[in-house]
Amino acid sequence: MSDTPPDADLAPPPDTAPSETLQNGCGPLFANPDSGSKSIRRQVFEAVRSQGEIARVDLSRQLNISPATVTQTASDLIAAGLIEESELQRRDTDSTRGRPPVGLKVRAGAAVVVGIKISDRSNSAVVLDLAGNLLGSATLPAPPTARSTEEILLEAEAITAAGLKDAGLEGHRPDTLALGLPGMVDFDLGRVLWCPFMESQDVPLRDLLTERLGAPVRIDNDANLLALAELWFGEGRGLDNFAVVSIEHGLGMGLVIRHQLHRGGMGHGMELGHTKVQLDGALCRCGQRGCLEAYVADYALVREAHTALNPGYEASDADEMLETLYRQAKEGNELAKTIFSRAGRYLAAGIANVVTLFDPALILLSGDRLRYDFLYAEDVLSEAHMMTHRPGRPPTPVEIHAWGDLVWARGAGALALDFATETLVG
Repeated sequence: MSDTPPDADLAPPPDTAPSETLQNGCGPLFANPDSGSKSIRRQVFEAVRSQGEIARVDLSRQLNISPATVTQTASDLIAAGLIEESELQRRDTDSTRGRPPVGLKVRAGAAVVVGIKISDRSNSAVVLDLAGNLLGSATLPAPPTARSTEEILLEAEAITAAGLKDAGLEGHRPDTLALGLPGMVDFDLGRVLWCPFMESQDVPLRDLLTERLGAPVRIDNDANLLALAELWFGEGRGLDNFAVVSIEHGLGMGLVIRHQLHRGGMGHGMELGHTKVQLDGALCRCGQRGCLEAYVADYALVREAHTALNPGYEASDADEMLETLYRQAKEGNELAKTIFSRAGRYLAAGIANVVTLFDPALILLSGDRLRYDFLYAEDVLSEAHMMTHRPGRPPTPVEIHAWGDLVWARGAGALALDFATETLVG
């Protein structure tokens, strides 16, 4: 990208940092209605973590289990070193006499987890404790070219080490790690079926990383991680269902239903970017034609940019070309405006399809390409609403969230926390 600072018009939407907008705790604020399949021990632990601190009596009421069961379970978790007692602030209705009320909270130092995002522009990592507190982070450049499996493993090693060093834990072995990357990922088998910047297909990346990093690993599609970031640290904590549509170098989607990430029956679902919007249409980087991504993602805009920019214009990379295209659109270049308008209309159709299929309570638009406001202009969102308008049906809210690049790694951190909880708590 050019070293020249972007104009004010090019600035992305205001960054919504999790640490600035959230209450205490992390994870879904309400248990899944099917959480009865989890042990009481895990239900208690997750409820404590989601609230940050909570009294035993409130825990009993929230989980609808007896106070005696809460007391016994909490004692077991305290003995295991996973939670600890804390001094709660007095409420207005509490007596000012006697001991301050005693609560429960996660013992943060009981585990350290790492979340990693690997991409074709930069790699990032966050280091979290068991309570979800951010201990450290790191971002390293990544080559834009296709890489071998060995190169991906080396990059994962490097970004993990950089994150641990920033957290003051250099050489520490994390309890669990999670990694996200774009493409088609089989979560259950831990295999990358296809990734736009990996030379090989159907790679058992989870097992290879577990062996390389010496710690249990989970892997997932990066759009799913974006949804997990919202579910654990963002606005989705208190929502029963919502969808996240990410607009980056590709187009992805994560879907939460009943407070849980939904991956589909075979684990390969929610590939919004590869739904077909034009038979025999533009070539997508997945190798097929007519995918929604092939009309909205950055490479789609670059493909069209040559028709709008001055003859002989040369850019050092795709990012510079996109910035120039956007600047000219803002300055009134009709061809440039048409390119963004066309992409916006395709995005509106994609949003409308999400509403029609899943009827989410909220759609969150996120990703680096949201700096191009033509993609979420009022007329784009209005067109999406018109495509789904039915008598008596209120419009589905659409919000813009731009957390910055570390949000992907935060989502991976949530996946790692869930994995650590399963391992340590049971």
